[in-house]
Amino acid sequence: MRSQWLLVEAAFFDLDKTIIAKSGPLALGRSFFREGMISHSLLAKAVYAQLMFQLMGADEAKMERMRTEAAKLTEGWEVDKIKKVVNEVLEEVISPLIYAEALELIHDHHAAGRLVCIVSSSPEEIIEPLARLLRVDRFIASRPQIVDGRYTGELDFYAYGPNKPTAIKELAAELDIDLDNSFAYTDSITDLPMLDTVGNPVVVNPCKELRRIASEREWRTETFRNPVTLRSRLPELRRPDVTWEASARVALGVVGMAALGYWLAKRTTRA
Repeated sequence: MRSQWLLVEAAFFDLDKTIIAKSGPLALGRSFFREGMISHSLLAKAVYAQLMFQLMGADEAKMERMRTEAAKLTEGWEVDKIKKVVNEVLEEVISPLIYAEALELIHDHHAAGRLVCIVSSSPEEIIEPLARLLRVDRFIASRPQIVDGRYTGELDFYAYGPNKPTAIKELAAELDIDLDNSFAYTDSITDLPMLDTVGNPVVVNPCKELRRIASEREWRTETFRNPVTLRSRLPELRRPDVTWEASARVALGVVGMAALGYWLAKRTTRA
């Protein structure tokens, strides 16, 4: 049995509406439109989907349908091209959306000696360079299936719902992380399993249902309001001591919102 003093603590952060003020994949949508990878109508549907998602939310069945349609839309996309586009525009597009409060928490957790990990259903292709930009230690993200340098339209791993705590526990076993004394931050009720995995769950800008549960369980609640340009705050962030694996995959998140918009549009037409 391992001694308690050998274990490390960690802080796990969801991405959208927790670290950044909106959907990261959606923010990159215009860049993919300029590259001719998505159409104007698809981009418009993505914007509509994001609005509906923020106003009404989505249950697991809707999210699963969105995931399936989104994955199919990426079939045949070139991995290297997606990687190039994201790396070229990430700091310009995503950096201004990052919450100052999230940056302060990342800094504080690093100062306390904790490992910091982003846990997001967005694809590795987006999360890996963002993790590098934020100087966090590790990330957990969705992994698409790739054959001959192109996306097949299938996923090897979907970092969503109960899959998040599964990946967190695997990382904890690998790095001897003390989950009972670790932290998790998220805005979404779908991340309730992740919050239940750690001893210090924190809800950030929570949806109505998650706010109710947090109140019942007396969990800490935070409100983030101040997006800032990362460049203006970067000197305050400490470089991590843990090396995380670099990988770049699919722009699944961009078309994920688009697929949800397409589904909602069809549903409205039928109605």
